[in-house]
Amino acid sequence: MANVLDLRRRIRSVKNTRQITKAMKMVSAAKLRRAQERAMAARPYAQMLLNVLESLVRRTDLYNEETGEVLHPLLVEREEKNILVVVIAGDKGFAGGFNANVGKAAQKFINARTAKGQNIDLEPVGKKAIGFYKRKFDAAFYEKTEEHYDNDLSTHYESIRQRKGQIEVAAEHLELLLRTNFEDVTAMARDIIKRYERAEIDSVYIVYNEFKSVLQQRIVVEKLLPIRKLGEHTIESAEERTDEERDAAIRAAESEGISVREPDMTEFEAEAKKFGTADVDYIFDQAPEDLFAHLLPRYVATQLFHALLESTAAEHAARMTATDAATKNAGDLIDSLSLTMNRVRQAAITKEIIEIVSGAAAL
Repeated sequence: MANVLDLRRRIRSVKNTRQITKAMKMVSAAKLRRAQERAMAARPYAQMLLNVLESLVRRTDLYNEETGEVLHPLLVEREEKNILVVVIAGDKGFAGGFNANVGKAAQKFINARTAKGQNIDLEPVGKKAIGFYKRKFDAAFYEKTEEHYDNDLSTHYESIRQRKGQIEVAAEHLELLLRTNFEDVTAMARDIIKRYERAEIDSVYIVYNEFKSVLQQRIVVEKLLPIRKLGEHTIESAEERTDEERDAAIRAAESEGISVREPDMTEFEAEAKKFGTADVDYIFDQAPEDLFAHLLPRYVATQLFHALLESTAAEHAARMTATDAATKNAGDLIDSLSLTMNRVRQAAITKEIIEIVSGAAAL
């Protein structure tokens, strides 16, 4: 059994760890509040964009009257041979099973699709997601070609995809979660849309942690492209949280004064929901093809941005819950070690008293 000095050192070490986890919990709670506010602030814009698109769909036909073709390539559905999977995890650890659960859900989906003979392109977002696949799969390779015309007066450059494996990493987004701004997300969405339009990929899926509140969270695999119906999330699979995880999240949130319910609809959201819903016969100056060409890519970028904001909030909530549990466990360990130290100390005192009494009796 350890002596009193060793136990005191261990208690001191655990107390220091408890102070660190308590501070991390407070920081995560503050970041969670900001992440929730940012997600709430982005909702009115997303709702207005959706209403405009739905209003346009109600008043125009999705198909060209003369050719019968779909008005925008993002609405075209093809047989799924090449699939893009965007995996959104976190940048840091100390978040319990947050990152591992996202990785498991993504791998389960990948295994199911590769078993069907489909090719998979991966675009991990965040340091932890990149770590899942960096050494496991090869990066996508593009062969650049050039053709000269008009006696070398003009040159045409083209990048042709050369697939080497069934699963490849198409791109990595290391700092997208660090500073999630709409411009960077739009650039990512633009690249994905270009690859879909030239039929390099046939569908796009997102694996992320859907966040409604501290209590309502789940890991989902959502279909992003092609767009089937505006405003509806096509969920391929979802993994709900266990009752133990929910109870732990409730305790952590209540200790920091954070509501566990989904925030109520704000006045701006209510107005945004009504925008463009009136049954009025609008006259559009531009052709439907031009309107769809401008609005649908922005709609895709908004969906990606929404998933990133929810994943960020879910990460902070998971870290707050994990550090709260670590703080509680540290307190329990301190109590246990203190009890053991008192017993060892009492046994040493009792032994010394017995030795003194025995020595006095021998005299």
